[in-house]
Amino acid sequence: MTKELHHDEQFLEYLVKSIVDHPDDAKVVRTVDEMGVLLTLKVNPQDMGTVVGRQGATANSIRSLLKIVGIKNNARVNLKIEEPEGGRGPRPPRENYAPRENYTPREN
Repeated sequence: MTKELHHDEQFLEYLVKSIVDHPDDAKVVRTVDEMGVLLTLKVNPQDMGTVVGRQGATANSIRSLLKIVGIKNNARVNLKIEEPEGGRGPRPPRENYAPRENYTPREN
C-alpha cells in the first residue's frame, strides 16, 4: 500500500529532511478542512531548533514557501510544528560561565 503524497506534503517533507540531523524522524501529516490544508510537522526534539530557527525565522520562511506552493495548487496551506513530548526540556548549562562580580540589578 503506497500513500499518495500531494505536492505541498512532498515539498515540506523534502525541505525538512534536507535540513535536519535526523531525517528519518521527520513526519508530515496532511489534513484538509474548510479552512484549507493543514500540514502538521513532527521532528526529532534535537532538530526543533533547526526547524524553528532564530526567533522563528526558518519556520516563517518554510510557511512562506508553503503558501507559494499552495497558491500554485489553488489551496490555502498552513503549517503546524508539533512540540516534542514534555515541551522544550532543560537548557544545557553554559560552559565557562561565571556570574559577574559586583553586579547589582538596575531599579526601574
